[in-house]
Amino acid sequence: MFRFAVGAQAEAHSAILHAFGEANEDLCTALGIDDVRSRLRAADWFDALTDEDLAERLKKLAEWGLLDVVQNHAENYRTATEYERRNLHYSLTKAGEAACAGVRHALAVLNEAGALQTAVLDALADRLTELAGLLDDPATADRRLFSAVQEVEGRLEALRTGATGFNGELQRLLRADGADLDTFHEVKAATVAYLQEFVTNLDQRTHAVVAALGRVEEHGIDELHRRALSGADLPPTAGEHATQEWLRHRRSRWDGLRSWFRPADGSTPRIDQLHAVARRAIVALLQVLDRITEARRHSSGAAADFRELARWFATADRDEDLHRLWSAAFGLGSARHAHLAHEDPELVAPSTPWAQAPRVRVSALLRSNGRTEKFARTGKVRDTSAVAALRASRARQERAELEAAWRRLATGGEVRLSSFGELEPGVFDRLLDLLGRALATREDSTGLRRACTGDGQVEIVLRDPGDARSARLRTSRGTLRGADYLVDVRLLTDSPDAEAAG
Repeated sequence: MFRFAVGAQAEAHSAILHAFGEANEDLCTALGIDDVRSRLRAADWFDALTDEDLAERLKKLAEWGLLDVVQNHAENYRTATEYERRNLHYSLTKAGEAACAGVRHALAVLNEAGALQTAVLDALADRLTELAGLLDDPATADRRLFSAVQEVEGRLEALRTGATGFNGELQRLLRADGADLDTFHEVKAATVAYLQEFVTNLDQRTHAVVAALGRVEEHGIDELHRRALSGADLPPTAGEHATQEWLRHRRSRWDGLRSWFRPADGSTPRIDQLHAVARRAIVALLQVLDRITEARRHSSGAAADFRELARWFATADRDEDLHRLWSAAFGLGSARHAHLAHEDPELVAPSTPWAQAPRVRVSALLRSNGRTEKFARTGKVRDTSAVAALRASRARQERAELEAAWRRLATGGEVRLSSFGELEPGVFDRLLDLLGRALATREDSTGLRRACTGDGQVEIVLRDPGDARSARLRTSRGTLRGADYLVDVRLLTDSPDAEAAG
């Protein structure tokens, strides 16, 4: 039945069957070759397929019993070519319909995500309670009972499919070791929370389903199925065999429902097994999470280091990288002193055994850092005589300017501050420095303030005359206004004659 799904033409055969399945859903049971081609395009099949190829594929499917080939006698054909092209019509056989359904079911299972939905349990309990209520009323139509039975079976199938799929995914998750640790940790933590949510109040939901199931069975399951069969309205073509098969299928589904919640043989209900599986999975996931957390806390061991080193070796692209990795990991490279030679190699014959050869000195730098000394010419010492001469000249100039400023400020006795009048900026800065030093000291008993420069060469004596006069000192940068003190600036290193002349 599924031979079409293998081989070189598997994609073409699958696409053709998919086209026939889509046509069946549109209640179009027979397709000509042109209809098949248009259906293929609608199914996103655009590969080159000539009429001969398409006819060959259809013929092969018919040989496998998946398609029926019939003559279309209802058409009028104007030419022989048109007759050959449009005469044959193809339709799915029972096996073909089963093959299409099987492929669709397989794809649905692959894309399906298992789930433990507590809402399904609630819905199942509600449908059983509703079914019990319908059975309590003798006037309930058989069609309504049929619909209620179908809804119960649908809820049970959803529970069974979701639980089975989720359990499979859960076991695969427990076996997954190669995933990223962060993602692994996140997925497992979310799964634990999901399982805890499902387990919570599961007993109460199970009890509600069992109670509703008991109410339904009080009315007799055989009678329920008999009335449901009456409401199913099976086609008149269905014989006694189809009727018995329908009833057998219903009983099988009901037995499956009982095995989930209240087995007739007294065995453990599957819902309890699912409960135990969920609890064991929570414990197993938490243990894995603890191991991951503990592994992150502890330092890496020798085994982990060697595994990581093996991964690095496996991902190295070149032999040079492998050698560098080996040297960095184990330090077992070639001897560093093998290139050294005797100071005078001509004194040692090339045939001398190494054990009898004279020793070669190995430097401490080569042993410690793996580098040899390199002797080169001593670098030139920069001639700084010009810089020194320039600095000496600048110092002499600054000293001369300083001495000139002191001589300009020397008063030779007590004078008014206003007597300085206008000063050069450099001399004015020196005067401000002296005034600041004097004002920073306390007055002595005679009302004088005394201060000296840092080198002790100049002394200033300052006194407030008490007449509240003001002084104005002008420079090229501005004018200073302040109290007109009596000042006496003395050069302590100058001779009395020089001081008098200044």
